[in-house]
Amino acid sequence: MLQVTRDSRGVAKAAILLAMTSTREEEGQIKELLLREEIRGAAVDFGGEFNTSVMRMVERAVVAAKREHVISAEMHREEGAVAGATREAISQVSTKAFGLPVGGKIGVARWGEHVAVAVFFGVGLTHLNEICVGMGHRSL
Repeated sequence: MLQVTRDSRGVAKAAILLAMTSTREEEGQIKELLLREEIRGAAVDFGGEFNTSVMRMVERAVVAAKREHVISAEMHREEGAVAGATREAISQVSTKAFGLPVGGKIGVARWGEHVAVAVFFGVGLTHLNEICVGMGHRSL
């Protein structure tokens, strides 16, 4: 049984769990379980060359958060919180990813004023991947 607390640590755990899902079905199951704890979540895949993909990753995280009603579509500060947390998560892994192809998933979770974004991806080529995880948090 999935157990997450309703605080910044629980929201961070939820974002990581969403980012680590392998299939849409698994992602849907995690989101359903999180909703029972009043935590909203979203996840989105991404891939490409790291340097040219950073803004696309941020945009995809914001769009996914809006689409899944993690944030409201009309609140610029909520968009900014997701964008800022995403940039923070990406910056934590940028030294490993700089100049290389990356692919993985971004998880976004929210409970109340806490918003967390986790990036989970492989860096490199095929079977020579380095695995990276980054985490960002904002309070609304």
